[in-house]
Amino acid sequence: MMRLVLVLLLSLGGAVSALAAAPFNPFDKAGIDRKPGAQIPLDLPFKDQDGRTVTLRQLGHGKPMLLAPVLHNCPNICGVTLSGLASAILAQSYRTGDDFSLVAFGIDPKEAVEDAARSIIDLRKRLPRMDAAGGIHALVGTPENVAAVTQALGYRYAFDPEIGQYAHIAAVATLTPDGRLSRWLYGVAPQPTDVRLALTEAGGGTIGNWTDQLLLLCYHYDPVTGRYGSVIWKSLRIGGGLTVAAIAGFIGFSVWREERRRREGASS
Repeated sequence: MMRLVLVLLLSLGGAVSALAAAPFNPFDKAGIDRKPGAQIPLDLPFKDQDGRTVTLRQLGHGKPMLLAPVLHNCPNICGVTLSGLASAILAQSYRTGDDFSLVAFGIDPKEAVEDAARSIIDLRKRLPRMDAAGGIHALVGTPENVAAVTQALGYRYAFDPEIGQYAHIAAVATLTPDGRLSRWLYGVAPQPTDVRLALTEAGGGTIGNWTDQLLLLCYHYDPVTGRYGSVIWKSLRIGGGLTVAAIAGFIGFSVWREERRRREGASS
């Protein structure tokens, strides 16, 4: 018995040692925890691209918001993410400033106003018509304030010492006018239809018209993919599948019934 206990303890110790020796992988820490309806702190101070102290509430102006967690100094996906988001925004009818606000939210507290300014320069080049109406912002903040927003969003990222940057995923959060998390759009290039539907849903009737609200009835948001799918198409596929199953069942029953009649006739 004592020998068995000793073997178990040694095995447990070996497993713990193996875990301790395993290399830290920051990409395992990056991700998004689903927190639909979570309240995002809107009144924490941040610095915008012009060095002004602002809050998310001030930037929102009582309208929906697209908030993209980024590294302003990112050589990898962040520029592509903002570029893809800008392309999607241009391809739908809602406009920054008039209908919603767009915020490139810096997740690295070591970044400065100059870093945020570089992000905004690229966005303004891609969205010149929208920039005239305002509503395009880039922010940096203190470690405490950045963490408060990202944790409320459920957005996880981790520092990678090998590349000297944070490992993070490409996604854009849609916030309601009162600062609640509505939807996440995943990937570096969201679809224009998804952007419009997400803003319509987050707006809750404050933007768009009745046809936009009606369109939401035809689409269903999938939290796994971060995309909107057609309810009508899904219903047609389900209905088609049921129809095929019913026809197959009817044919099978008819064949069985004829075979039974044939056997009964042969035996009489």
